[in-house]
Amino acid sequence: MSPMENQYLDPPVAVALSALNISYRLFRHPGPVHSLEQAAQERGQKPGQVVRSILFRLSKGYYVMALMAGPEQISWSALRQYLGQSRITTASREEVLQVTGYELGAVAPFGLPGPLRVLVDQSILEEEEISIGSGERGVTIILSSQELMKALGDVEVVQLKKE
Repeated sequence: MSPMENQYLDPPVAVALSALNISYRLFRHPGPVHSLEQAAQERGQKPGQVVRSILFRLSKGYYVMALMAGPEQISWSALRQYLGQSRITTASREEVLQVTGYELGAVAPFGLPGPLRVLVDQSILEEEEISIGSGERGVTIILSSQELMKALGDVEVVQLKKE
């Protein structure tokens, strides 16, 4: 399918959220996105409203996704302590694609090929409206943090933000 044809199909995360009866809106960036700040500005948001979905490898074949608000950094020690792991690494580009089915910059905790443990940093709940990856680069999902939590269901809300 050509990129022109693809632009009229809903991205995978939108399909997954629609199936869960979650309210959201799609936003298509006018061109390539080069930074979190640019993404937020084009969406009419603050950087803290842009949710990053970060995949970590705990051991061979075992991964966890952490959702973090905007430019905030994850405290590695808090993450290791919470998970009871002495060694954690960020997943490689190839691992992210294999585990989530999405390219970097389009990752989200929905529409995944298999079950994945998801941790939500409390910082996400500080914003009423947020945006997450859609599964397609250049397209985002904008929704309320309450709708995100409703869609995630029984998820772990933790304090991972670096102080």
